[in-house]
Amino acid sequence: MPLAESMISSLKSNKSVMLDKSKRFRKTLGGYNKNRKGNFDFPEATPEILLEIRNKLKREQQILWLKISIVSIIIITPLVWMLLAS
Repeated sequence: MPLAESMISSLKSNKSVMLDKSKRFRKTLGGYNKNRKGNFDFPEATPEILLEIRNKLKREQQILWLKISIVSIIIITPLVWMLLAS
């Protein structure tokens, strides 16, 4: 069993050498204080702003589908032409 003991001691020594990443991560976030409140200042979403966002997203989707359709037609047309020509 010297092999098993060797592996166990190796694991223990490697574990002791490893950095404690949880403490380092807590320091970067400023800690896990439960009393700490988030300081978010979100603007109010009025119906006009929501309508503008909706219309903008719809336009972007239409443009995306138009591009996809054009590319598909460009790719499929030569393939169909080659199949019919042969």
